[in-house]
Amino acid sequence: MLPTISNRRPAMKTLRRYHKPEDTCFITNVTFDRAPILIENIDIFWKAVDNVKNQTPYEIPAWVIMPDHFHVIINPFGNDVSVLIQRIKMSFAAIYRKRYAVFSGRVWQNRFWDHIIRNEDDLHKHIVYIHFNPVKHGLVKSPFAWEHSSISQFYPRHEWQYDQLLVSRSNDGEFGE
Repeated sequence: MLPTISNRRPAMKTLRRYHKPEDTCFITNVTFDRAPILIENIDIFWKAVDNVKNQTPYEIPAWVIMPDHFHVIINPFGNDVSVLIQRIKMSFAAIYRKRYAVFSGRVWQNRFWDHIIRNEDDLHKHIVYIHFNPVKHGLVKSPFAWEHSSISQFYPRHEWQYDQLLVSRSNDGEFGE
């Protein structure tokens, strides 16, 4: 007898994340169905980040906001990274829904991709990846042309060496996309 196939989706299992309170993490988060809503609602994104930061201290030293996803390096200052990201997503969704009078449907994909930063070299690779993400996606030719990133905080225009950035970028991975 052949096994039967069910159309029912299996229950989602609990994802266990293994972070220590002092871990700095690289995070990737994507909108539901990759809807390109973030840039046109960048004010909502930063309002959500600030709303959560006012309740629970944390730091985002490196970031890029893309039309349908974002990448950040987050220092949670001893707080649970999963809770921080969940709160940012919930705050954004609440403000977004109110702005557009949308009362059903999802705004974000379930979960997020994370990576614990292991050392200074790993941190540098992820920061370079973050800043080159708009180039990777064909949105700009230079990472400095994308205004929705922290690149200018890391490489002031008069100090950066584009060739050095390209060399450091040459062995980057996909980092959660």
